[in-house]
Amino acid sequence: MAPPHRNPRHVNDLLSAILLGIVEGITEFLPISSTGHLLIAERWLGARSDLFNIAIQAGAILAVTFIYWRTLWSLAVNWRRPETRDYVLKLLVAFLITAALGLVVSKMGFKLPETVTPIAWALVIGGVWMMLAEKLAANRPDHAAISWKVAILVGLAQIVAGVFPGTSRSAATIFVAMLAGTNNRAAATEFAFLVGIPTMYAASGYELLKTVRHGGAAGEDWTGLGVAFVVSTIVAFVAVKWLLGYIRSHRFTPFAIYRIALGVALLLFLPAGG
Repeated sequence: MAPPHRNPRHVNDLLSAILLGIVEGITEFLPISSTGHLLIAERWLGARSDLFNIAIQAGAILAVTFIYWRTLWSLAVNWRRPETRDYVLKLLVAFLITAALGLVVSKMGFKLPETVTPIAWALVIGGVWMMLAEKLAANRPDHAAISWKVAILVGLAQIVAGVFPGTSRSAATIFVAMLAGTNNRAAATEFAFLVGIPTMYAASGYELLKTVRHGGAAGEDWTGLGVAFVVSTIVAFVAVKWLLGYIRSHRFTPFAIYRIALGVALLLFLPAGG
């Protein structure tokens, strides 16, 4: 009996979907910019639909939701406690700032860059900023509390990261929190990730509604989308679990060096505007 015929194009599309799912899963919550890496990866693997990109991002968010489900449950059932209610209100304020300004940016017609050059510069500048911020934070006493100033600045940092691909939402929010007073990597990271959960669900839901309303679901490769979603979820779960363990005893400096090296490589080896 002859083996079933496999369409080479279908196989290649599925492979690229898996690779993009891996890229999203690794980079979404690590401070190296998922949007920047996906835009770069799509230059070689082929551009995907908006619906596909929403799906793989949703997979990464789902993974972090699984990781923090105990914390989320504790915040929900203990919200009457003053310290818990204070923390929840700060999460809410950070989210609302991002949501309100995000709608403004969307109404202004903001679009992601068509070239890699601005992403490369954002990677380099962000890497240098991370190293400087880490050095400044190292000279301050450990402080894990989240202040209102931290909450407000984290909300603003999410918008900056969204407007400048390559900045990295996690890098911007974590280091803003550390410089604004939460000089504890674990506490700053947890707050940044917890704010990111509703923010990214809301952003993904908003983009999904727009995409479906404009017929973006027509002709979608649902097999590739489903596989990429699962891959992104699994890889993001492993990546974030590793990161949370890593930062307990290590600095973010290797991520900063990686960003600078990647940005410089893109500036040197890609054609101008490529």
